Amino acid sequence: MKFLKHFILLVITSTTVFLSCSTVPLTGRSQLNMIPNSEMLAMSYQQYDLFLKENKISTNKAEVDMVKRVGGKIEKAVEKYMRDNNLSSRLSGYNWDFNLVENDQVNAWCMPGGKVVVYTGILPVTNDEAGLAVVMGHEIAHAIAEHGNERMSQQLLQQVGAVGLMVAMKDEPVQTQAIWMSVYGVGTQVAFLLPYSRTQESEADHLGLIFMAMAGYDPYEATAFWERMAKSGGATPPEFLSTHPSYETRIKDLNDWIPEAMKYYKK
Repeated sequence: MKFLKHFILLVITSTTVFLSCSTVPLTGRSQLNMIPNSEMLAMSYQQYDLFLKENKISTNKAEVDMVKRVGGKIEKAVEKYMRDNNLSSRLSGYNWDFNLVENDQVNAWCMPGGKVVVYTGILPVTNDEAGLAVVMGHEIAHAIAEHGNERMSQQLLQQVGAVGLMVAMKDEPVQTQAIWMSVYGVGTQVAFLLPYSRTQESEADHLGLIFMAMAGYDPYEATAFWERMAKSGGATPPEFLSTHPSYETRIKDLNDWIPEAMKYYKK
């Protein structure tokens, strides 16, 4: 009887995990996404609205217009890419928004549902509109690839297991919310996405390069941006100690992907 219970539990767990797998656009990597999209979007919109209320939106019209212009172009590129690849359903419930926040951090992020924030501190490094497209394309790619859902799913599975997950999602929204906060790190005064894995970072680089090219920005600007980041970022830990690819690895990978991205590029 004990063996039978363990077998049934194993079958239920395996089936739940199998049914919760999806595929990352472009790379084709299988990933674990166990959180309903409606739940992800609801939490995203709530936290995004709270962040905007408690942080100062830039009043620099030229810079604000640039952020919204680049965001709008990448939004259209993403929608076309997803439509061309029969993935439009993954954008269901998206409500795109692009904001520039007064903050000296060299930072930008995108929450599920297309909620994008750029910090003024990154603008000296982006240098111009094309550089900004590199950053926004990369951050939006994280959302399109559902990397946040993947990280939350991994944490939930580790904490409660596949069977317990069903209970957690239904009866313990506070627990789910806590895991959201641990993944996205959104607070009253600061918001940041906790480090993605190197695999996820590379996927966002690759997919973001395609998005910026489709939006009409030269893919070669991506390597130029990361070269500037390398110069301004100071000392970085060895790659094997970091969740992010080294600048050298990142630039090499981008150079390898540029010929592919150029096929999408239209001035």
